[in-house]
Amino acid sequence: MRPSSIDAKSWVDTESDDPAEAVLVPRMPLWRVALKALVDGGPSTCHFAITSVCNARCKFCNFAIDQLPRHKQHSVTLAEAKLALDILARNNVRYLHLTGGEPLVHPELDAIVRHAHGLSMSTVLVTNGWFLTEKRVDGFVSAGLTSLVVSIDAPSIAIHDQNRGLRGLSERIRRANDLCRTRRLPTIASVTMSRLVGDYADLPKFLTALGFEAVTFSYPLSALKSSYLAYRESDLVTYTAEELDAAFEAVKTLRKSFPVLNPTASLEDMQRHVRGEPELFGCLGGYKFFYLDWHLDLYRCHNWDRPMCHITEFDRTERIHDGCTACMIDCYRDDSVMQHIGVAISDGVAAAMKGRFRRAARHWLDRRNLISIKAVLEEAPLWRSRV
Repeated sequence: MRPSSIDAKSWVDTESDDPAEAVLVPRMPLWRVALKALVDGGPSTCHFAITSVCNARCKFCNFAIDQLPRHKQHSVTLAEAKLALDILARNNVRYLHLTGGEPLVHPELDAIVRHAHGLSMSTVLVTNGWFLTEKRVDGFVSAGLTSLVVSIDAPSIAIHDQNRGLRGLSERIRRANDLCRTRRLPTIASVTMSRLVGDYADLPKFLTALGFEAVTFSYPLSALKSSYLAYRESDLVTYTAEELDAAFEAVKTLRKSFPVLNPTASLEDMQRHVRGEPELFGCLGGYKFFYLDWHLDLYRCHNWDRPMCHITEFDRTERIHDGCTACMIDCYRDDSVMQHIGVAISDGVAAAMKGRFRRAARHWLDRRNLISIKAVLEEAPLWRSRV
């Protein structure tokens, strides 16, 4: 529904009669919230690209300042962001990833984070780290940011800073990590699997020197169909199937010496993907995970060629639950493995409520449930200590 048709009765507002400025307050007791999660597969996540503007020149990204024409650089307004967050919260989106472009170029970023915090959203900010000054870090802490994810391209200051086109970037990241540590704001390194990495065994020493205690890997992308531009046709991210299989194996090996936030079960599914073998887990993009862009168009994921709807039309009737395995975007595929168990339980409950008990049993007794639980248990201690 468009803003003019939003039902004002569904909003609790302490400051304004305008739904676009409303603050959503849950109307139901906690036991009903828990029951709702049981029949809905748990809370959802949205990757919200609040701007397409970036200050870096990464060689494998079309957001790069020297790649994206000025007329294609757009950002949401604060009012648009608040409206979008209110609607997402009403639709059980409780995890928010703020991305770009480079989200720190947005002049109202602190206010966006603060509004999300007021909606009880767990908010993660993905950044290249260039603008992480003491003032910005303090602002994020005050606004209620949950954690920072900082992009790292290589186990070398020279290679990383050169690829980003930002001389001195690594030192800024090191100082920012020191600031975040004293303010108890968790930071996580995000490393794109590219040829810049070289030997994955070299990463722990470099990441530790920069002040990171954990890493998550972004799987290489050379094409995307949505408005999201964090990809480029580049030799840096072009692999043969055998090379990519070996790279995933290297990440699995790295888990033995450094905390890696990609579940083993997901890494193994990605190996099946590149080998052309049947995968165990379908993606929950469009069902539990979404991508929202700077035009407020809502996609099922970064790789879908058309929006599901405009954010003002989102009421969960548009959701898609088809077990897609078309791509290997880490932030969807990894989380889908871990949330599989919650969705399996809720799918079983839904079937049982319709009297379809055999179908319910198939959901509840699916052998993948144990793998999903194992993935959750594998990752939970790492996330709990940093988020």
